[in-house]
Amino acid sequence: PGPPLPDLAPGRVHECMGPAAAAFAARRAAARPGTVIWIAPEGAETLLPAGLAPILPPGRLIRIAPATETDLLWAAEECLRSGAAGTVVAQPQKPLGLTPGRRLQLAAAAGRATGILIIRDGAGSPAAETRWQCEPLWDAADSTRARWCLIKNKSGTLAEWTVRADEATGALLVVSAAGQREVAADPPG
Repeated sequence: PGPPLPDLAPGRVHECMGPAAAAFAARRAAARPGTVIWIAPEGAETLLPAGLAPILPPGRLIRIAPATETDLLWAAEECLRSGAAGTVVAQPQKPLGLTPGRRLQLAAAAGRATGILIIRDGAGSPAAETRWQCEPLWDAADSTRARWCLIKNKSGTLAEWTVRADEATGALLVVSAAGQREVAADPPG
């Protein structure tokens, strides 16, 4: 198998993008302790808490729908700084510059919360601790498979993982890469 899937550093803000970014954010937030605050602007894709219930119980989730981008960034900063949530997920609609990104990093450090920004492709902030490209992998037998590529990492190396969810437990599993056998496998039976 490849390298183990790293935890998202607490007290830092991370970014994810791509078609499977919301699933990445939900899975990574669910794996962390505490309340999850999800901040998405009015009119953004609707988050359905009942659909997340198998991995993130609705009692752990608070949804905020600010009217403007400024309100979204303010809410994210205040939620990160407050220490009231273990994870704050935010969906900014515009590229995030260095100053707003740095403000979010300082707020996350002060509140010891983990921030996850779901960004549009190419809209990342230079202040992000890590940035992930998240793509679904088509599999007729398993709709939860995805490829998560760590494409920016301020404190480590870059890598990619194929993951899938265990439907029975809701746990996230790293799928081993396929390899060549040195010898033929024994026939079954």
